[in-house]
Amino acid sequence: MGNCNGVPTDEEQHEAAAALPHNSKTGIHVSPPAPPPPKPVSHLQTHSLSASPSPPPQHIAGIGRILGRPMEDGRSTYIFGKELGRGQFGVTYMCTHRETKEVLACKSIATRKLITKDDIEDVRREVQIMHHLTGHRNIVELKGAYEDRNSVNLVMELCAGGELFDRIIAKGHYSERAAATLCREIVTVVHTCHSMGVMHRDLKPENFLFLNKDEASPLKATDFGLSVFFKPGEVFRDLVGSAYYVAPEVLRRHYGVEADIWSAGVILYILLSGVPPFWAENEHGIFDAILRGHIDFSSDPWPSISSGAKELVKKMLKADPTDRLSAIQILNHPWIREDGVASDQPIDVTVLTRMKQFRAMNKLKKVALKVIAENLSEEEIMGLKEMFRSMDTDNSGTITFEELKAGLPKLGTRISESEVRQLMEAADVDGNGTIDYIEFITATMHLNRMEKEDHLYTAFEYFDKDKSGYITMEELEQALKKYNMGDEKTINEIIAEVDTDRDGRINYDEFVTMMRKGNQDMAANRRRSVTVGAPKYK
Repeated sequence: MGNCNGVPTDEEQHEAAAALPHNSKTGIHVSPPAPPPPKPVSHLQTHSLSASPSPPPQHIAGIGRILGRPMEDGRSTYIFGKELGRGQFGVTYMCTHRETKEVLACKSIATRKLITKDDIEDVRREVQIMHHLTGHRNIVELKGAYEDRNSVNLVMELCAGGELFDRIIAKGHYSERAAATLCREIVTVVHTCHSMGVMHRDLKPENFLFLNKDEASPLKATDFGLSVFFKPGEVFRDLVGSAYYVAPEVLRRHYGVEADIWSAGVILYILLSGVPPFWAENEHGIFDAILRGHIDFSSDPWPSISSGAKELVKKMLKADPTDRLSAIQILNHPWIREDGVASDQPIDVTVLTRMKQFRAMNKLKKVALKVIAENLSEEEIMGLKEMFRSMDTDNSGTITFEELKAGLPKLGTRISESEVRQLMEAADVDGNGTIDYIEFITATMHLNRMEKEDHLYTAFEYFDKDKSGYITMEELEQALKKYNMGDEKTINEIIAEVDTDRDGRINYDEFVTMMRKGNQDMAANRRRSVTVGAPKYK
């Protein structure tokens, strides 16, 4: 599941960041999983972790289908307020404890959208992992998990201090020592997770928020939706994460906890240079660059970055995961230690400029993705089972290539025979030439990817208020102001990045190119190690 935390004063920035739980069971193991035993069920009872000794939430008759314990009405303890984010499976709200008035965040996950056993296990596992990790300074605290007849509600700290990059940019000055401090907090989270038998699997700057606006605010990891329990030596095979930050062995579908170190190394590279080490016009290009493994340490600002910082980045981004430093080795590195050698001299101002552009693009995309998510119909999300039944013409419980080819056009899906074959090959996990129901759900999620043409056009029209076929600076300003992003610098940075023909406005083709660039999350494609359209790297 994605981050539930927003910012009370400018929370709109994070509205589209709420990647609520996707629909899969992560972790394809070589041997049967043997996670550390989760805390006893009594520790998972919401009222035992409530923010005050007030009466527990009101019980509702029946056992919850998702959490497997008596249902409770979280709204009897918390007042739900402003929406902070919206994802495929639910909505994130600001909420207030009725007695203490403590302001928190709540992910409300619609149980009707949790269809399969994998969906349910995903939610249960995230709750278990968050309870398992709660209490650490740099990990968001889960206050409690409630299930009623309609939803699972996860109540946790509200991180009101903003995203990692936003704080750096807002300060306007920056040094290696500041980068070392931030990296130390990130790697501390990694060390805590690994020492407690958890692999995060989606470390990226957006998943780290400051608890408050104070200068000394802790940095908090807020999203454990792709995290899994692991045992030493266990191998995972599913493709998960976010394109810029994914390790090469994840692309090869054979990885362990060292993948988290790689992701943290990518974040450190960005903290020092303002851009990711692997960059391309689309996701596949980024993957290819990651596998080639060439990392630029010659362009500005790297000649002025200290040798200690460069050495640490290189050791975190070793192509061979067995050569990478462990989290504890990183924390003991001379450059990153609290009393370490990182310089307090300002880093080249171009780093902040680049970071602003990188963030600006993400912000525009987040607004666009929110528009798309809000326009996904219930039928698109819920209708996959009926699609399967309609294609399974002989009621065999499986779909053949011919049934798939004949059935997709009847459902209004325009897809070529080669695309059908690609879909079939990607979906047919066990290689028996047919697709069963679970395989079908896996594959057809691809058809509902947010990059679908009609979804993109809906998002474009949201910005193009006058239907001129262009998003003007004024229209962009109007749309972004709603999300407290409408400052002149941000708008200029977005136009400069997206407007490839330099006419001062964004046309539809430029918008689509921007939306399809390679910073998409891969969470939507993580079920049973199947990723439709993703390269099958050797």
